[in-house]
Amino acid sequence: MRITLLTVGKTDIGWVREGLEVYTSRLKHYIPFSINEIPQLKNASSLSREQIKAKEGAQVLSKIKPADEVILLDEHGSEMSSSGLAVLLEEKLRRGRDLVFVIGGAYGFSDEVYARSDGKLSLSKMTFSHQMVRTIFAEQLYRAFTILRGEPYHHE
Repeated sequence: MRITLLTVGKTDIGWVREGLEVYTSRLKHYIPFSINEIPQLKNASSLSREQIKAKEGAQVLSKIKPADEVILLDEHGSEMSSSGLAVLLEEKLRRGRDLVFVIGGAYGFSDEVYARSDGKLSLSKMTFSHQMVRTIFAEQLYRAFTILRGEPYHHE
């Protein structure tokens, strides 16, 4: 089993990339983890929001295998504590399917991506930049694994 973070667009803010690299390297001690960045659309300014979502959605779907379990990081998803994420992760790990967490573009996901997903997760009621969400999510995944292993990173 492996976990992939699938994102639309590159992580081009230096300090965000550095933070993401810290947690990516830590996660590799627990599970095979990778980040797959889909390039942003070219000439997107000439497209409507729906056209952008459709084109990005097609790219997202092309990176997902039929057996993957897909969880969208979405503002309308379920909110949970870090410990709750650890429980969810443990449940998903027991199933043995590869997990793909998806961060969409600025306008969210197409209907086709929502239809393919197996769940939605919200990191907060607050809005974060799509680039920052990558690092925040990677840290939360790392935290979940330390909780599952009983390591002292997380304090309650």
